[in-house]
Amino acid sequence: MIIYCIIVDDEPLAIDIIADYVDKIPFLQLVKSFQNPIEALTAVQEGGIDLVFLDVQMPELTGMQFLKIANNKCKFILTTAYSQYALEGYEHNVVDYLLKPIAFDRFYKAAQKAQDLITGGGSTASAPEVARNTSAPLLVANDFIFVKTEYKIQKIYLNDILFIEGLKDYVSIYTQTERIITLQSMKKIDEGLPDHRFVRVHKSYIVALDKIESIERSRISIGDKIIPIGDTHRDYFFKMIEDKNI
Repeated sequence: MIIYCIIVDDEPLAIDIIADYVDKIPFLQLVKSFQNPIEALTAVQEGGIDLVFLDVQMPELTGMQFLKIANNKCKFILTTAYSQYALEGYEHNVVDYLLKPIAFDRFYKAAQKAQDLITGGGSTASAPEVARNTSAPLLVANDFIFVKTEYKIQKIYLNDILFIEGLKDYVSIYTQTERIITLQSMKKIDEGLPDHRFVRVHKSYIVALDKIESIERSRISIGDKIIPIGDTHRDYFFKMIEDKNI
């Protein structure tokens, strides 16, 4: 089940960070972001919103005032730099209370709590379930792989893959045209891909060798993405580059 959410915060940078986090979680779908809480309140009252990431300190309408007017129309996760509002937030039955700056692992746990509440636990992927899913084999053929996404098993041609980014229990596969999120471990992905075409350059990154545009010191350029080379992978990577005369 996809959870439709909005972000309400008067700081553009805070919105960008939360939006990036939302984009990394397969079961969350960002509908819209609002700097104006009154406009956001209208969207909530119109329905169709499951979850709101709500800042507490805002002009015109505070987060607490927002909660009272919304009257349990959806679920809320509060985001703020001030811990003194936590108790009042929980009196309004908020899902969680996130203190800025928000780490992604803490954000992910809050999102899972919201998923539990919104879905009633029926289709919730708990941490142990996610771990079982990530152990599923990667289906590999000569020139393509099959990966499991939220609703289907998707075919991805190896030639289309630019790089792969790992984050906790799932990975993002970046292709020429899209980003595909799969509940798969980096270890399984790394083991399944042909090592003459792909190389792990960091604990969180695997790159397609033929898509590398340039290498400068400890950074790889692929398109507009700069990918770091980790210390533990540096020697192997540069030896492979040397052996292949790239």
